[in-house]
Amino acid sequence: MPEFPFERLRRWPDVEATNLFAVDASDRLILDEAAVWLAEAGPGEVVVLEDHYGALTLAAAAQLSGRPDVRVFQDALSGERALDHNAADLESTVAGLAGAYRHLPLDADLFAGARLVLMQLPRSLAALDELAGAIARFAASDVTVVAGGRVKHMSVAMNEVLRRHFGDLNVTPARQKSRVLIATRPNVSGGSPWPRTVEHPDLGLTVCAHGAAFAGTTIDIGTRYLLEFQGRMKPDASTAIDLGCGTGVLAAALARRRPGLQLLATDQSAAAVASASATMTANAVADRVQVLRDDALSAQPDASAELIMLNPPFHIGSSVHAGIALKLFEDAARVLRPGGELWTVWNTHLGYRPALTRIVGPTRQVGRNTKFTVTVSTRR
Repeated sequence: MPEFPFERLRRWPDVEATNLFAVDASDRLILDEAAVWLAEAGPGEVVVLEDHYGALTLAAAAQLSGRPDVRVFQDALSGERALDHNAADLESTVAGLAGAYRHLPLDADLFAGARLVLMQLPRSLAALDELAGAIARFAASDVTVVAGGRVKHMSVAMNEVLRRHFGDLNVTPARQKSRVLIATRPNVSGGSPWPRTVEHPDLGLTVCAHGAAFAGTTIDIGTRYLLEFQGRMKPDASTAIDLGCGTGVLAAALARRRPGLQLLATDQSAAAVASASATMTANAVADRVQVLRDDALSAQPDASAELIMLNPPFHIGSSVHAGIALKLFEDAARVLRPGGELWTVWNTHLGYRPALTRIVGPTRQVGRNTKFTVTVSTRR
């Protein structure tokens, strides 16, 4: 079989830069360790979890005979779209890739009859617990899980999470600063159900979270600080957007504060969207808050929003990179109508104010503590 053209894979539409890569050594190691099981797998027996940009899915599909029917779950919508783009781009080189896989949500249909699961290990132990529990409950009883990652991002605690859900765990030797864990003999009784729910009496909010949701059922300190300013956010607005909503804390709090407001909460993470939906229901505001999985605000028309709230991430994977924040600022600027407001909380050392002024419009500081700055930008 010819060598798979990994070098052709791209991250697009995710942020691209010279220090950000679509493929790494852990992708290749997972595929090499899984080769014997891939050779024996039948149609519909392979599932791929948390493939970054398509390396695992497309290389595995290229090795499978007949109609592979690889089922795929990726938390990040940008990862799904990158996989689709890479499959289309490689179609002339590796025939049949575009129809070789299906995107599915994290549920029983994803795993039914699966005998081999390839997984990029998530950084979060909670995310790994939810994924491993789903495999153990829904996949075939003889399923083999080949899960890998970069050694610097792995911990012994990951072994313990997998042992909670599987009877056997083999820790393989490292190669090129990557390692693979192989789990077999699923234990269907391991772990607790998701999402988890915690009440925050000081804020009058209940937060629900799936494993991969940022901050889990806690409320991160940046969001807590931005909550202090909700009473000042464009009082005449009838609609608002929580951009990159996570578990939906900002949207739920604003909906409770202003009963006449209609809100949209968006995030590209499937776990975040499921968590935010549960949070809205738990806080009795689901009738006024639409939760949508979207890459930034790609589904929203130009000049349509009056108020946007944003607590932007400043990491892309393990790299501190401004690209994702700038992408969110640009989409917010496109979607805000003239005179609309973008309220942003950010780590003060990142110095986002010039970028916000350039991209969105006049920006003033409305709050600053020992770690965070809150600004309001008014669309020109």
